Amino acid sequence: MASDVFYRKWRPQTLAEVAGQQHVTQTLRNALEIGRVGHAYLFCGPRGTGKTSTGRILAKAVNCLANGRGEPCNACEMCEAVNHGTALDVIEIDAASNRGVDDIRDLREKVKFAPNRARYKVYIIDEVHMLTDVASNALLKTLEEPPPHAIFILATTEPHKLLTTILSRCQRFDFRRLSHEAVVSKLSHICQQEGIALEPQGLRLIARSVSGSLRDAENVLQQLAVYYGNQITVPQVEEMLGITSDFRVKELVEHIVDGDIASGLGVISSVVSDGMDLSQFNRALVEYLRNVLLARSGAEASLDLGEEEIAEVKELAAKVTTEHILKALRLFGQIDFRARDYSALPLELAFVEAVLPGERGSSAARGAASATSAVPTRRQSRSTGPEPAGEKAQPPAEYAAGPGAGSGLERVRAHWSDFVATLRGVGSSGNLDAYLRGVSEPVEVEDDTLVVAFKYAFHKEKIEDPKYRRMVEAKLSEKFGTPNKVRCVLRQKAGQRPMEGHLVKAALQMGGRVTSVVEEPKVTGGNR
Repeated sequence: MASDVFYRKWRPQTLAEVAGQQHVTQTLRNALEIGRVGHAYLFCGPRGTGKTSTGRILAKAVNCLANGRGEPCNACEMCEAVNHGTALDVIEIDAASNRGVDDIRDLREKVKFAPNRARYKVYIIDEVHMLTDVASNALLKTLEEPPPHAIFILATTEPHKLLTTILSRCQRFDFRRLSHEAVVSKLSHICQQEGIALEPQGLRLIARSVSGSLRDAENVLQQLAVYYGNQITVPQVEEMLGITSDFRVKELVEHIVDGDIASGLGVISSVVSDGMDLSQFNRALVEYLRNVLLARSGAEASLDLGEEEIAEVKELAAKVTTEHILKALRLFGQIDFRARDYSALPLELAFVEAVLPGERGSSAARGAASATSAVPTRRQSRSTGPEPAGEKAQPPAEYAAGPGAGSGLERVRAHWSDFVATLRGVGSSGNLDAYLRGVSEPVEVEDDTLVVAFKYAFHKEKIEDPKYRRMVEAKLSEKFGTPNKVRCVLRQKAGQRPMEGHLVKAALQMGGRVTSVVEEPKVTGGNR
């Protein structure tokens, strides 16, 4: 039954059948045709790109009894023996499990003997970088003065770990990751031969998910065929791979471009509710943003998409600046789900930060997104009297930083970035520092309380959460002693009048109205 595994059943048997490595196969074919075969070859490249398969084809070609023009005949006795793994003169060694010096010494003794039946004795050493240093030096002695009947084929995914003296004695061939077209072409051929019905879009989804590894793609195709039968749909491929449909990714990118925070968070919430893999979703999102960047830069030829998809991407790229795309790519590209739980918080933070205005101008869409928060005004003066009955609580105020408030504040400001760094790894998601880094600033010390001004209400509200506030205050006390309490305010741009804020303008455009504006006296020192 093992022979029915797709990656073995459809293993290439000639150099012409090796997919996506023409720069390697053509050189080897030329060497075979003119009879200039080297004594040592080094095949480097990612997994599943054909290194070991090419080594076996080369072993057949040099020993083929039909003496074909650079290709094995796959019909003679030697070719059949190699295909069935019964050739005594073609030895495959797994360096990961035979990595000691004793194993290599045994090889050195046996390589001296002439081949049993073949013309050459071929040693294929897989994952050769796993050999110990002593074993590598022992192998080097054999590579320096090999017997004329021996050919060594070394395969590795990490050539930088090999001794330079070994590298210099081998003909090196670098195997590349297969392009999406090459993977789709091979899978399409397998589907035709196996009677599997799968749309080209499904094949492209598989090709994108395997990062250029044909073996991985063949394994995924077989899993689909075993689970769903010979009639496979695109949604079934998405379910097997744990990815979401392109329309959700496209929808989220549209919300980034339009600045619609509420709708974008709704898309992320629906992805979580449907139990989709957030890591895969983020990966698809980064890929889509890359496509938008390529389209924006005029590199449509590099897009691995259909005509309709390219048209959609170009239409979206026309609405956004290159700087905005780069900002979003950096934010989502930095998310590492391996170090966290499967919370959607990293995605939500990256999305909100990608949407929030930086160097971009304000827009009505961003105003709509921020309409969920109340109209910002200056912070009201404190009152010791009770609040009048029926009077609504005032909305969160923006804070205008005044002059320094003494040595305590200066000390905190000088070490603020170091303090924020200590919050990394703190919290249920391990990213408490993300709520403070680059968006917060200590502006005042009131007795034992540190006033921290935030650029955005989203981050301010998170730190005001009692759970997170206690964590911040504990770290604050640990680092500075005093102040050891935190009060959060919104930062107002210097010189900005209350009615000139972009959030106020956006709210007014949506029909809101300012009921009152309270000016606060300027702070001239550490005391109020």
